[in-house]
Amino acid sequence: MQLRPLLLAIGIMTVLLGVAMLPCALIDWADKRPEAHVFAVSSFASIFFGSSVWVLSRGGAERTGQREGFLLTVMVWTVLPIIAAIPFMASGMSFTDAVFESVSGLTTTGSTVLSGLDSLPRGLLLWRAIIHWFGGIGIIVTAIAILPQLRVGGMQLFQLENSDRSGKFLPRVTDITAYLGLTYVIVSMACALTYYVCGMTWFDAICHAMATMSAGGFSTHDASFGYFNDTMAPWAGIVFMLIAGLPFSLMAMLVLQGRVMQFVTDPQPRLYFALAIVFSALISVFYFMNSSTLTDEGVAGTLKLTIFNTVAVMTGTGFATAPYDTWGTPIMAMILGITFVGGCAGSAACGLKIFRIEITAKALLAYSQRMVQPHRRSPIKYGGKTVDEDTLQSVMVFMFLYFATFLVSAALLGLDGLDPVTAISGAATTLSNVGPGLGPINGPSTTFQSFSDFATWVCTINMLLGRLEFVVVFVVLTRRFWRG
Repeated sequence: MQLRPLLLAIGIMTVLLGVAMLPCALIDWADKRPEAHVFAVSSFASIFFGSSVWVLSRGGAERTGQREGFLLTVMVWTVLPIIAAIPFMASGMSFTDAVFESVSGLTTTGSTVLSGLDSLPRGLLLWRAIIHWFGGIGIIVTAIAILPQLRVGGMQLFQLENSDRSGKFLPRVTDITAYLGLTYVIVSMACALTYYVCGMTWFDAICHAMATMSAGGFSTHDASFGYFNDTMAPWAGIVFMLIAGLPFSLMAMLVLQGRVMQFVTDPQPRLYFALAIVFSALISVFYFMNSSTLTDEGVAGTLKLTIFNTVAVMTGTGFATAPYDTWGTPIMAMILGITFVGGCAGSAACGLKIFRIEITAKALLAYSQRMVQPHRRSPIKYGGKTVDEDTLQSVMVFMFLYFATFLVSAALLGLDGLDPVTAISGAATTLSNVGPGLGPINGPSTTFQSFSDFATWVCTINMLLGRLEFVVVFVVLTRRFWRG
């Protein structure tokens, strides 16, 4: 196994994280905050460490294959959160809480252990937004360039037509990163400008744009997006959260090449928008049926409230404009179900992904038909093509690992003393990288601050497993992987 190229990649990304800390130091210095030195020291330490690894790793073999791809994916999502946690630890947070916050940021989960956000240094708030944004592009590149080549969870369906199959793994990732990065920057800038026009300050607009396009959810206010309920920002948030859940390969074709037909022919966006409309309509109906929860803003204001929170949960963005865990049991049950859905493959969104839901539904239908007519052969088609057995098996393995991990983590949180709603929603929201749960401890109006260290680590591992698509981690942990 060639480790030098992997360490080289880790070194480069560590340097980039260190450089990204500098704007946080500058904004704290401009605000004359005594904590300004935190990011300056953290930046220096990160750049020094990353540069050392970078220099020592140069000159290694360039050819990398599937095994290196598996290991690189795990290394990136386990090493970088520790680097990103340095400013949190330097600000006085414990190691456990700092790693939880950084993992939540880089995996774009949005769960937090911090409170009193309105009084925190702007540098720390900006850092939370930056690691969201970096994590978002990292997730997109992983989903489009890495996981299809590793044939993980059915992602081989999205192998790019011009993918390099020669075994040169890392150079191909570099090409795709450049291709997607420009699109990501353009859409993020458009989001920030729209938020500013809708009434946010430039600082809030930039931070919330980075959190929106990464499907993250970290806000600069304790009230989350509810702080802007009196503006048009929630409507803009709905639009850009939906965009964040779309495949960024299609977005790049649209933004850079003006190709629109892909959105018409690709089955993912169609089902994605259909589910968003259905879920929003159902929750709105149940909300209207409960007269005690109607807002003073009329129908338009109430629809803004229900649609925003529905889309935020479905896409895994995790913003909140109201305590939706108080809207009644039927709505809580629907929101828990929506937590698992997620967005399209190749997006910054979370969850099971739209294509897996569709393939699983078609597989169940085909199986039920064969139970009635044993000799009937009903090929499963997706996007006009027959799904091969290898892809179907990958999807089913992913689904099994997903729900098995959910049940185990929910049981562990329950054994730690958490009430059933908190334990179940805590496991679901961290595994699906959504953010807030539904319980009295971790609901949309509260944080994970009161979780024990054990429960915090369970949720931290959940966030990593959810973002690494499960199979990647389990493969690296097998003995056969290291034997080659």
